[in-house]
This record gives sequence, structure tokens and C-alpha cells, in this order.
Amino acid sequence: MVAITLPDGNIRHFDGPVSGADVAAAIGPGLAKAALAVRVDGEMKDLSTVFETDTALSIVTVRDDDALELIRHDCAHVMAEAVKELYPDTQVTIGPSIENGFYYDFARDAPFTPEDLEKIEARMGEIVKRDEKISREVWDRDDAIHFFKDMGEHYKAEIIQDIPEGQQISLYRQGDFIDLCRGPHLPSTAKLGKAFKLMKLAGAYWRGDARNAMLQRIYGTAWANEKQLKAYLHMLEEAEKRDHRKLGREMDLFHQQEEAQGGVFWHPKGWTVYRKLQDYIRARLERADYVEVNTPELVDRSLWEASGHWEKFRENMFTSEVEDKVLAIKPMNCPCHVQIFRQGIKSYRDLPLRMAEFGSCHRYEPSGALHGLMRVRAFTQDDAHIFCAEDDITSETQAFCELLLSVYKDLGFDEVRVKFSDRPQTRAGSDETWDKAEAALKEATEAAGLDWTLNPGEGAFYGPKLEFVLRDAIGRDWQCGTLQVDFVLPERLDAAYIGEDGERHRPVMLHRAILGTFERFLGILIENTAGRFPLWLAPVQVVVATITSDADAYAGDVFARLKEAGLRAELDVRNEKINYKVREHSHAKVPVMLVVGKREAEETAVAMRRLGGKTQEVLALQEAIDILKDEARAPHERAAALS
Repeated sequence: MVAITLPDGNIRHFDGPVSGADVAAAIGPGLAKAALAVRVDGEMKDLSTVFETDTALSIVTVRDDDALELIRHDCAHVMAEAVKELYPDTQVTIGPSIENGFYYDFARDAPFTPEDLEKIEARMGEIVKRDEKISREVWDRDDAIHFFKDMGEHYKAEIIQDIPEGQQISLYRQGDFIDLCRGPHLPSTAKLGKAFKLMKLAGAYWRGDARNAMLQRIYGTAWANEKQLKAYLHMLEEAEKRDHRKLGREMDLFHQQEEAQGGVFWHPKGWTVYRKLQDYIRARLERADYVEVNTPELVDRSLWEASGHWEKFRENMFTSEVEDKVLAIKPMNCPCHVQIFRQGIKSYRDLPLRMAEFGSCHRYEPSGALHGLMRVRAFTQDDAHIFCAEDDITSETQAFCELLLSVYKDLGFDEVRVKFSDRPQTRAGSDETWDKAEAALKEATEAAGLDWTLNPGEGAFYGPKLEFVLRDAIGRDWQCGTLQVDFVLPERLDAAYIGEDGERHRPVMLHRAILGTFERFLGILIENTAGRFPLWLAPVQVVVATITSDADAYAGDVFARLKEAGLRAELDVRNEKINYKVREHSHAKVPVMLVVGKREAEETAVAMRRLGGKTQEVLALQEAIDILKDEARAPHERAAALS
């Protein structure tokens, strides 16, 4: 007898060895039809897996979150089968599932074309309709090598040759197609469904090595159902419209060029947004009792060696040799802040010391990884370090989390998830130190009332961290803020304070950021708002536009009144039709237009048009100015007025 324990605690007994498919069928025909795989001890296995001893398992269906990875992996195999049927001379190499989809790398002399993708996708649909059974076969290693070599699949043979001798090889067969794979897989191709689409072509070196042959990579996306696929494709369309690089050009915010790879040329309008965001963050920090500092950008390598950053980040540092010294342009601010803390004698009465810097940092990123404002080499962090006693970790964490969530809300982000990243494999400090740091951060996070998910092995080399992930207007996630508990750097850099007992003690160092970097966060903000900044942050808040030249003088007076009220305004008295002006300024995402003609001049009024609005409101000039002046207050200014 074999006893199968189900997730609800029920136990099913079978006379002998039983497969996952048999278990699903025994529960009911509906589950038998919906079953895709089984999960045992958290690991997915083929539905055909046979259990000869008592086992606890669950049946995986399309409703399970991890079923998507299975679907996407199978989609890669079905794509490879379609390619081999259409282009038999092609060699298949590696095809994993990835976030939102899958890819497969192919070796083929002729380049694939967009028209080829259409043919491949159509053939994939045919393979799904065939409902080919997918079955696992275990082969001898040497037999598998000879098999793939005889087929002309030399890349597959090379992969198998790297597998230790004597190890069994797992192959999966569907129809006439057979591929090397550890699995698991769906029971048949029909289970894949129709919710997939091939997306794009790219080049990729074999095994990621530029010394190897260039392969052709086909990317695709796959989902549990067509509704999810449609939603994803819609999100991509929205993302393209919101691309911060495109909007940056249209709104005249910034540009980038080859002569300064990874750097940003901020134009007046873009720099206005940058400064207003920085002013807002600075005001929030001042209200939270932070002190602002500024530290050198060039620092001798000896400090980076002492801190441990030289070993971990050397390949990402820009360096310069001067007078037999190696100087590094700082990639982060933390060691420099410790130097300020070490100046003079610090007492327990000085703690917690919250030290902030809008630090200009540089990191080498490969040119292929650069992406607009999202991935740059030169950036400014909204960085801060809190030096505190161990007893202050919980209260400081709570205060920081409240500040962070409040800032995100002010900037239009209400949905925030928290990840807890624990010790990485390569790290500084003893296990005892890491145990203490992780326990302290978990306790503080729970005290702050935050739910979190584990992000294993992704902590900083000196301590565990919280990662704050924002969800934007079209459903994308962005990791921005961080909080790290660090017992290591204060020890390595000899930071100390005098306690109540008159003895020297090591402070705990909390590394924290809210925005992360201004450049990246502004890219996220541009895309989240589609360039429609809130009035307080908009580079141009209001444009005064004339209908006829008769109103030019009055328009000039309105413009002067707006400037006097502190509003960022522009004047448009060009000899163009008003509809043209409205379209142009709407395209530039100006939040408000004040339209004036002969009647408005006679009545000292304006016609107010809001961005995206279909109508306009005629108001007395002073009333319009008062409304806009109030709306243009930044969140911290509004909060200060209420306190």
C-alpha cells in the first residue's frame, strides 16, 4: 500500500506504486483534466512521476503561481520543435524560462526575420493542437552524446560532455522532437494553451562568452490564459508610450550621448524637476532630524581596502593614479560618512546620529547594460547613514519606514512591497554577527508592522537589508529604497562612541535610501506619471497663451503676475492658432494653460485649461492665481502650513 497525503490533510491509499496523474484522477475527473504537475517538498515534478513509498504531495494546476514557470519552459521547447520543423538545418542550444516569458538560442547560418517569427508562432499553435505527449527518458551519458552528434546537434553534445561521467541524462520527447532537459514538463503540448507570443530577436554568444560563436535568440512571452497575455501586451504598449527616454526628448528634460556614456545632460526643464525633488527630500530629512554632509568624490584606495569595498567592488570603480597613489571615484558614500563620525569624541548622547548626503557617485557599468536614466554610470544617491546603539535599531527602523512610506505616497506610489534579504555566500563578518544583525532587523521590521517576503542570499556583503519595491501605474515593480543593518563597517573602520559606562562601544550603522538614486527614480517617476507631473514638480507649471494679438499686452501682464506669485510660467504670444498652441503644450505635458483673448483682457480674466481636460473654466485672474499657487505647494510645504 502507498499512502498519499494531500495538502488538506486527507490521505489516499493505493494498492501499489502510483503516479501523480493517478492521484489526480482518483480525486476527481476535473482535477485529472486540470493537472499539470505535482509538487513534493516544494519541488515540482512531472505528473507521470511514480511514487512507490508514502508521500505528501500537491497537484499543480494553471491556478498555481509557479505553474507559469512550467508553462514558459514548455513554450521554449515547443518553439524549438517548431523551428526544427521549419528550418531543419538549425541547431538548438539552450532555452530557459525567464521573467514574463522564455527564450531559446539557435545556431543557424541564415538570420531569422520578423516574418520567420510569425511562421514559427503559427507552427507552435499547430504543435499545441496536435496534443503531443511529453515523456521523460533517462539515457546513458555517452549514448546521449553520440545521439546528438549524429543528429548534428553539436551544441547539445557539448553540454552533455560537460556533465560528469556516470551521471544519467534526462531527455524529453514530444512528437518527433527530443531535447536535453532536467524537467519537469507538462504532460502534453495541448496543456500549453494559446496564451503565448513571440516578441523579438537578439544576438547572444554561446554560453555568454564573446570568444564563442554568435547565436540567434528568440524571445517570447507566455501566460496562464489569454486574458493575462492581453493584459501583458497592453502593459508593454503603455510602457512604450511612457518610455522616459522618449518623454525626456519630447519634454526637453535631458539627453545622453556617446561622448559621456552613462552620464546625463540635464536641460533646464529637467534640472528644475531634479532640484524640486531634491528640495522636497531635503526638507523631509530636515524635519526628521537628519544632518546633511558632503564628502570627497576622490578617495584613496586604502580606505576602500579597509572597508572591504575594494575587494567587492573594485571592478566597478573608476580609478586614477596620482603621485604613486591610487584614487577611486567613490561608488558609494558609507566609508566617507564613517570618517566624519570618527572626527572628535562621540558620546551616547550624540546618538542616534542621522547623517545624509546627496552624494555624487560613479560606478562602471558595461555599455550594453546602460539604459537611459535607469542604468547610468554617474548618479546621485539620496543616501544616509544612521549611527545608533543596538537598542535603537527598532525605533530607528520604525521611524525610517514611516518616512519612506510617506515620501512614496507623496510621490504617487501607494503600493509598496518589502523583501528581506539575508546573508549572501560571500560576506564580511562572522556568522555570529550575521545572526545578530538578521535577528535585529527582523524584530524591527515586525515592530514597524510590515509584511515581508524572504529574498534569500541577496543581502549586502556587510549586513542584511530590507528592499522596498514600488508598483507603478501599469503594474511594473521597481526596487528603490533600502535599509541595511551593519555591525561590520564600524568595526573595520574603527568607529566608536563613549557609552554611559565611560567605555568605548561600536555603533550600529543603518544604511538607508528612499529614492535610491535621483536619476533612476526620476526615470521611474516620468514613466509612472507618463510625464504628467503633479503641479508642484512640473518644470513648467502654466503657460499663458493668446488667442489673438490683441491680447498680447494683457498676456504679458498675466505672465508677470504668475511669476510674481512664484509660479513657473511661460508666455506664448506666437502668431499661431490657439488649437495648435494647445496641442503643442499638451504634448509637452504642461499641466495648466491660461488662454486669453480680447474678452479676457477686458474682464481681467483667464480661461483655464487642464492637461487632458476637454473643457475650460473662465476665472478672474486673481482667483486663478490663488488656485494655482495653492495647488503648486510641494507636499512638505503643505504639511508645514498645517503644522
